[in-house]
Amino acid sequence: MNNKVLLALLALATGAAAQQGDGTRVAIATAVWKPAKVDATPERIAAVKAPSGFAVTAFATGLKNSRILAVAPNGDIYVSRRDQGDVLLLRDKDGDGRADGAPVTVASRAGAHGLAIRGNQLYLATVKEVFVADIQADGRLGALKLIIGDLPDSGQHPNRTLAFGPDGMLYITVGSTCNACNESNPENATVLRASPDGKQRTIFASGLRNTIGIDWHPVTGELWGLDHGIDFLGDDDQKEELNKLELGKQYGWPHVYGSGSIYPQSTPQGEITKEQWKERSVPMTLGYTAHAAPMQMVFYRHGAFPAEYNGDAFATMRGSWNRSTASGYEIVRVRFADGQPKSIEPFVTGFLTDNGRTHIARPVGLAVAKDGALLMADDANGVIYRIAYQGDAKATPAAGAPASVMQQQADKGNGVPLAKDRPETQAAGKLAVASDAFRDGGMLDMRFSEYADGVSPPLSWGGVPGAKSYAVIAEDPDASPVKPFVHWLAWNIPADVTKLPEGLQEQPRLTEPEGVLQGRNTRGSTGYYGPRPPAGEPAHRYHFQVFALDAMLAVPFGADRDQLLAAMRGHVLAKGVVTGRYAQKVKPPK
Repeated sequence: MNNKVLLALLALATGAAAQQGDGTRVAIATAVWKPAKVDATPERIAAVKAPSGFAVTAFATGLKNSRILAVAPNGDIYVSRRDQGDVLLLRDKDGDGRADGAPVTVASRAGAHGLAIRGNQLYLATVKEVFVADIQADGRLGALKLIIGDLPDSGQHPNRTLAFGPDGMLYITVGSTCNACNESNPENATVLRASPDGKQRTIFASGLRNTIGIDWHPVTGELWGLDHGIDFLGDDDQKEELNKLELGKQYGWPHVYGSGSIYPQSTPQGEITKEQWKERSVPMTLGYTAHAAPMQMVFYRHGAFPAEYNGDAFATMRGSWNRSTASGYEIVRVRFADGQPKSIEPFVTGFLTDNGRTHIARPVGLAVAKDGALLMADDANGVIYRIAYQGDAKATPAAGAPASVMQQQADKGNGVPLAKDRPETQAAGKLAVASDAFRDGGMLDMRFSEYADGVSPPLSWGGVPGAKSYAVIAEDPDASPVKPFVHWLAWNIPADVTKLPEGLQEQPRLTEPEGVLQGRNTRGSTGYYGPRPPAGEPAHRYHFQVFALDAMLAVPFGADRDQLLAAMRGHVLAKGVVTGRYAQKVKPPK
């Protein structure tokens, strides 16, 4: 059935309602269409289509809600089942392209989803948690150890995924809670970067509605991801996005999408215009049919396919539900040349059946087996499909992607002096800085830390003649591994403001004090991020540095410390600092 729905997005721009809208009025015709599920019979599986020379067969059946796949170095195959809350182990020791016997349940956790393997350990993500367990000789798992227990609550997109980068760090995808909204938790709609023990993590990239599939190009080492487009924009909007993901970059959602289109309903916080948001956002590199729903993605570097496939990526498209004719329900190939994507095209089709009225699979998991075949997990009928080339090509051990690109991004701004000691902030004048909440060199109250309220402390300073603005940079030189850790960047504080109250908003632009801009701290969020030193360490020092400037700075919101310091060079009239200390004695629960 095809139910047409009219979505009217209205806003008033006159009279008393002027502060609540911008005059936007848009009518969008959308559709809700869910092809019916039918059984994956042998006849229907045999009708699945792949390019000439490839065969598609059932590796395993009857697995119900099979979702994410991971393959161990010895060829063991793990698949998560979100609805059943477990992880299954499958093996093909005789090499016949079919699983040997019934699967073995090796882990049970509610909402089990993301999987990644590093050495002899398997990592498992649920909605809010990440666990790790040793892989035993028989493929079963040792005890699950909780290493992260405070990922954001989920909402619309609860399906976290995991991947280890060439830099040895754990990357975690976290979707948005909604279709399009201003998230209250900055870790939503992001890709996170965490240490393998889970003790440290930062926001790697943001503005990503729901990026599930990520992988690193085998030659360049650059990170690529496929993002889900916004719903209810019509049959052909929003296209699914292929993005090159880089540290600190923002990718548009929720206010901007695609190549720079403006989403009509949402409103950025802090009276930022959508054009300003667009200027700070990275447009997509390539688009694919709207609502196709990209899932797991892998670069092919395994040698068992013809040579032309090496360096290309494959991705599952789970399939649309709000398009008048169905899209997705397929595996796609992303063609790369010289490290750059050139096109996205269907690779395995036929999971959509009866001229688009029914389906036998909703593709989710995707991994490369030890023999070089692709494995695809279907979460509708619970089939794992095997896509193998029938020619003479032989699988070879996959070379890892180079780590240099990711390492260079992570090392930016690491191991440098505090801002007050940098050449960019040379100044003749001294500025007296104080806080009503702590004395210089004294201990910070727990409410200013991320172990408690995480609110910014009050600051005050003496006015400087000729100053046109002030800037605040808060840093911790005792942090590790990033040193100094940037906790706060704020600039364009008006010249007549010499005091900041406790608990400023953690958003790109403030409306009180008016027009103050805030930047990206080392955690990767915007605004103040409080102390969070490891429990048991000696007190860290938090330097709240204030700079008097002879100009307002043309630095966009969300800028990092190096961008801010570059703009401050030659404009610093005076500077000062007040230092607070903080230590966490009791280790909090995960």
